[in-house]
Amino acid sequence: MKARVTVTLKTGILDPQGKAIEGALRSLGIEGVASVRQGKVFDVEVETTDRTRAQSLLEQACDKLLANTVVENYRVELI
Repeated sequence: MKARVTVTLKTGILDPQGKAIEGALRSLGIEGVASVRQGKVFDVEVETTDRTRAQSLLEQACDKLLANTVVENYRVELI
């Protein structure tokens, strides 16, 4: 089963990389971008056809490695 895991910073957490991207876009003449928040996307394939098991495995992976749950949120989408 395939899944996409999206990890983003929690609301209120400063995002210096996002701010740097905003500045770079302006310097490239790209106007109208109000703000940028940077995140990570993981495409994962798990060896199960059980959706509940896949969800559980991926949540464990996020909690233990893929996301820093103190400052990041994650979303698991089974495809």
